[in-house]
Amino acid sequence: MPRPYDLSSVTALICFEAAARNASFKNAAQELNVTPAAISHQIKALEGDLGCNLFLRMSRGVELTEKGAFLFVAVQRGLETISEAVTHMRDRPETADVTIRTTTAVSSLWLTPKIAAFWKSHPTVTVSQIVSDVPGTAIRCDLSIQYGDAQVNREECHKLFQDRIVALGTPKFAAEHGICRVEDLLMAPLIHMNNEETDWTNWPEWFQALGYTIPKGRRFSVNNYMIALQAAQDDIGAVLGWDGLVKSLMEQGRLVTLVPDNIPSPRAFYLKIHPRAGSKARLFASWLAKSS
Repeated sequence: MPRPYDLSSVTALICFEAAARNASFKNAAQELNVTPAAISHQIKALEGDLGCNLFLRMSRGVELTEKGAFLFVAVQRGLETISEAVTHMRDRPETADVTIRTTTAVSSLWLTPKIAAFWKSHPTVTVSQIVSDVPGTAIRCDLSIQYGDAQVNREECHKLFQDRIVALGTPKFAAEHGICRVEDLLMAPLIHMNNEETDWTNWPEWFQALGYTIPKGRRFSVNNYMIALQAAQDDIGAVLGWDGLVKSLMEQGRLVTLVPDNIPSPRAFYLKIHPRAGSKARLFASWLAKSS
């Protein structure tokens, strides 16, 4: 009988998800209790099956390609669904002191480094992340980081940061398209976020806020911000960046501001404290708010 699902090796997909999330074959191997060679073998087999490269091999780790980022989001969604079902079926307390939910972008670019810093002063407090780009309230958590207007949320919330929105791209992209002014961006290739569930400021809104018309250049649309950022690093187009969120990419020179013009973000990133949050969760929440 034919298989009901068109899947690659499940073992390879699990190894891929761990490597993508950790941005490291070595760390993925430690997490899965196998050798780095075993992770590399599984990834190569998966790339052979799919007929494309999923990672760029760097001297200090690995980086997802555009297709790798696309697969990463899909695999995470599937594993999250399975994890939710398993969690609901188990009747045992959670082992983590603090459970915090956020998106892939916020986790990778902002939250994970914060957790590492938190552990230096609070090494006994365990923090578990639920990373998901799929909106929903079914997953139990103590804290969650959200983008929007905290005033409309009746639960306890604390503003973390509110960025300025800048136009980003690579130096190569800027040189190829002669971008120095906002007017130059109007006909340039632009990467658009197409996600109805997340209220991201889009390019037409950005241009309108600066007093310009709707852009006419080539359009590349994605529904995940990490993929949008990766596409910009691959010189596909310019992308809008929340300067506090993508600070690390700018400091590394992987993306640069294309024009000096920018606008304040109409919404903020805020921390929501859920009613079930205990004392250790509130300790972590207070630390996050002060360190922002």
